[in-house]
Amino acid sequence: MEDIKSIRRSLQLLCVIACFVTAYFAKDLILPVLLGVLLALTLSPVSRSLGRMGIPSGVSAVILVGLSGIVALLLLGVSAGTVAMWSDELPGMGAEIQRKLSTMSDTVETMRRATEEVEKIGEGNNAPPEVIVKQPGLLDSAMSSGMRLGGTLAVTLVLALFLLASGNLFYVKLVQSFQTITGKKRALSAVYDVEKRVSRYLLTITLINACLGLCVGGFLWALGLPGAHIIGVAAFLLNFLPYIGAVVGAVIAGAYALITFDAVGFALLAPAGYMTLSAIEGQFITPWLVGRRLELNTVAVFLTVVFWGWLWGIPGALIAVPFLVVFKVVCENVEALQIFGHFLGSSSDETQTNGENGGAEKGAA
Repeated sequence: MEDIKSIRRSLQLLCVIACFVTAYFAKDLILPVLLGVLLALTLSPVSRSLGRMGIPSGVSAVILVGLSGIVALLLLGVSAGTVAMWSDELPGMGAEIQRKLSTMSDTVETMRRATEEVEKIGEGNNAPPEVIVKQPGLLDSAMSSGMRLGGTLAVTLVLALFLLASGNLFYVKLVQSFQTITGKKRALSAVYDVEKRVSRYLLTITLINACLGLCVGGFLWALGLPGAHIIGVAAFLLNFLPYIGAVVGAVIAGAYALITFDAVGFALLAPAGYMTLSAIEGQFITPWLVGRRLELNTVAVFLTVVFWGWLWGIPGALIAVPFLVVFKVVCENVEALQIFGHFLGSSSDETQTNGENGGAEKGAA
C-alpha cells in the first residue's frame, strides 16, 4: 500500500514537471489563450451590465473587444515611433548616462581595465582565436517581434470575443456534467464566485493601472520630459508587477531623465515623482478600492513573478500576478485546494478570518 502511494506521488510530480515543460515550449500557443481568458474575465462585468440593459451578449462582446483592440493598437502606434528612436540612440544614451555619473563610471572603468589586464596576463600568448557570432539585424528582429506580437494580440482578442459572446454556455455545460442537485448548486456557486471576484479584481486593477499611467505620464510631461507618454504606458504595464514594477519603472524614468536634463538634481525628480505616485496607489488607492480580501503573500508574489519571468520572459512576468489571483480564488472555492489558497493569502486574510471566527464565537456565547 505504501509503495502505491509513493508511485502515485511520483507520478503527480512528473505530471507537474511535464506541464511546466510543455508550457515552456508551447509559450506562443498558451500565452495568447491565457491573455484571452484574462481579458474575457476583465470585461465580463461590463458585458453583464450591458446584458441587463437589453443588449445581446454577442453585440456587447463585439463592442467591448473592438474597443479593447482599438486601444491596444493606438497604444502600439503611438509608442512604436518613440521606441524605435530610443533603440537607435541606445548606445549614445549609455554614454550620456556615464558622463553624468562620471564618478561612479570612472570607478567601474578602472575595475574593468584591471580585470582585462589580469586576464591578458593569465592567457599569455596562447589565447584562442576570437569567434564573433553575427547577430540578426535590427530590422529583422523588429519584424519578427512585430509579427509575434500581432499574432498574440489577434488570438487574444478573438478568443475573448468568443468567450464573451457565449454568455452562460459554459455554466450550463458545467451544471449538466454533475448528476446530483447538490453538486450542481455547489459547482455553479463556486464558478460564479470565482468569476465575480476575479473579474472585479482584474477590471479594478486595470483601471487603477491606467490612471497611474496617466498620472505618471502627466507628471513627466509637466517636468518637460519628451516621450513622457511612453513612460506612462510602461507604468501601466509594469504596475501589474507589485513591488518590482514600480522600481523598474522608476529606474527607466530616472535613466531617461538623466539623458534629457542637464542638472542631475532636476533629473532625479522624475524617479522620485514616479515612486511617490506608485506608493500612493499601492498603499491607499488599491487597498481602498480592491479591499484586503484578495491580497497575496509577498513571498508567493515574488517567487511567482521570478518563476514566470524565467519561464516566459517579460510577458510571463506581467501576467504572473493576475494568474496567481485567479489560482488563489479557485483554490478557495475547491475544498481539495484550500490549503494552497490559505498559503497564498496575506496576513490580513488570517486576521480577518480570526476576527470572523471570534465574532461567531461571541455570538454563539
